[in-house]
Amino acid sequence: MLIGGIYAAAALGFSLVWGVTNIINIAHGAFIMLGAYVTYWLFVGPLHLDPFLSIPLAMGVVFVIAYVLQRYVVNLVIRAPILATFLLTFGLAILITNLALLFWSSDIRSVTTAYSGGNFEVAGLVVPWVKLITLGLAALLTLGLSLFMAKSKIGRAIRATSMDIDAARLSGVNVARIYALTFAIGGALAAAAGSLASVSYAITPTMGDSFLVRSFVVSVLGGLGNVTGALVGGIVYGIIESFGALVFGEGYKDVVALVVLLLVILFRPYGLIGRATV
Repeated sequence: MLIGGIYAAAALGFSLVWGVTNIINIAHGAFIMLGAYVTYWLFVGPLHLDPFLSIPLAMGVVFVIAYVLQRYVVNLVIRAPILATFLLTFGLAILITNLALLFWSSDIRSVTTAYSGGNFEVAGLVVPWVKLITLGLAALLTLGLSLFMAKSKIGRAIRATSMDIDAARLSGVNVARIYALTFAIGGALAAAAGSLASVSYAITPTMGDSFLVRSFVVSVLGGLGNVTGALVGGIVYGIIESFGALVFGEGYKDVVALVVLLLVILFRPYGLIGRATV
């Protein structure tokens, strides 16, 4: 269940971008990787910043990168068939990953704090502090995004654009700017997921690949574009994955992910929290 916090954080931005702009952002995993590296460099640098405190900085850095990429690259094919945006973001993912390999090499890095191995017991269960904090922060990110979407002017414009783009445009919404902001917010949330993952996973240029697959599954499981669904889907998927690894072995995690995806598409295509539309 606790591992689901990272999956939920990773899926938040992916689901938002997919739900609003209809773009399956394959570069999302690369954004997660960038967030993890920002946290790592802030931790080993002169500031020696705690990985959880570095989350806002990581989000800010990737927000700017994602905004520029959407505004000047992705926006060129924003109304193209989904395959075009799929291939474009796939190319961006390859580019970002190879730049990371060029500048930071493929060396495995990690963030190890004084409390990394800390845990406590509840009713015989060992609860790692890092995983519990990660789940708590994922819940806070979900709550913060929900409030932002409901209360802020930009959030309401994003919701209006996702529901009816023509009506939103007639109401004065700058759709191109909203798309760029949505993509950037998705990137920032991916960076937050990377920061959270940096204290539990090895940091490499390709670390985002596995999170991309899980973000896809969790988004479908929770309900596309549904903020709360991403958190619920992440927790449910974390439980299923842990149970699958316990029964079938660690090497079958990805198989479990694909089986879950197929079952959800077959029996509840609108997700656990989403609603059927006609």
